[in-house]
Amino acid sequence: MIKFWSYDREYKKYKNSILKNVNKTLKKGNIFFGNQLETFEKNFIKRYKSKYGIAVGSGTDALLISLKTLNLKTGDEVITAANTAIPTISAIINAGGTPKLVDIGEDYLIDVEKIEKEITRKTKAIIPVHLYGQMCEMNKIKKIAKKNNLIIIEDCAQSQGAKYKNQFAGTIGKFGCFSFYPTKILGAYGDGGFILTNDKNSFKQIKRLRFYGIETLEKSKFKNKYYANENGYNSRLDEIQASILNFKLKKIDNFINKRISLAKYYLKNLNSTNIALPKKNIVCKHVYHLFTIYHPKGDLIIKKLNHHKIQTRKIYPFPIHKMKAYSKIVKNKNNLKNSEKKSKGIICLPLYPELTKREIGTICNVLKRILKNLK
Repeated sequence: MIKFWSYDREYKKYKNSILKNVNKTLKKGNIFFGNQLETFEKNFIKRYKSKYGIAVGSGTDALLISLKTLNLKTGDEVITAANTAIPTISAIINAGGTPKLVDIGEDYLIDVEKIEKEITRKTKAIIPVHLYGQMCEMNKIKKIAKKNNLIIIEDCAQSQGAKYKNQFAGTIGKFGCFSFYPTKILGAYGDGGFILTNDKNSFKQIKRLRFYGIETLEKSKFKNKYYANENGYNSRLDEIQASILNFKLKKIDNFINKRISLAKYYLKNLNSTNIALPKKNIVCKHVYHLFTIYHPKGDLIIKKLNHHKIQTRKIYPFPIHKMKAYSKIVKNKNNLKNSEKKSKGIICLPLYPELTKREIGTICNVLKRILKNLK
């Protein structure tokens, strides 16, 4: 069986170093807000050349806490892509906003040419979702946001290390939100997230919000006291996860380079087929969080690959506006045809640093035989 993702291979490779870090952390007896977290936050901010940042409990929390700083009122809209994960939408709703979906282009990212016609006087922000390892067309999004006085919150859950015109994902908007879910390019062995920002006042607020609204920065009689200045959340990255992420952060460039190398091997071997391969923007650094292909008979191909013991995934098999939880919220359903079409045929093939080129060769050979015999 060629697994879609293999935590066990990574753990086997780095087991001794990871356990050493975890054991060292546990011996110190500090599980929250200790040296491991402080070190990780400092190094993560430094890597992405941001001014401020905090670690939180998950990528979903990163979006929610960033959105809460906007003080959204009933009816306020936040624009995002129709092809995205549930947490992007749930964060908008839980922050008090209404999601306004925009269709995607052939690269599976938000179609920037369709954004402006969805903007109303109630629109407050845009969440570009940098999907599968590639960033959205940020120059155009920045111009639209500036023209309409909108806040940009980047969803970077799948784009750790990606670049747009030499700028890292998460450093262009007011907030950059990251996920450390285990399958991500930089993954913890539990859950976690991060928020980057260059705005000092926003940094002060998100730091309060992640810990019940308790003040930890301001010089006041309530600093570090059990006293909430505003309603907040319990969203902490614990010391154990921080210790694992500290170790893995040092290797992130190796992880990314290996993914790019393996993706190139896929592209070379599948170039002559009739499937749609990932479309790379020439001004972007694609880090291939996922290797996505498209074929109208996606479900059948997945079934046949599974028969050959090759695991694949349809990451978003149901468009957001087709889900029961959100179908009544989305108003512009007739404008999301490409998202509906692509959701039926997008296939994610195995791709992770521990995967071998021999395994990719096997996947490609089996896939080409399947495609040849499709009717």
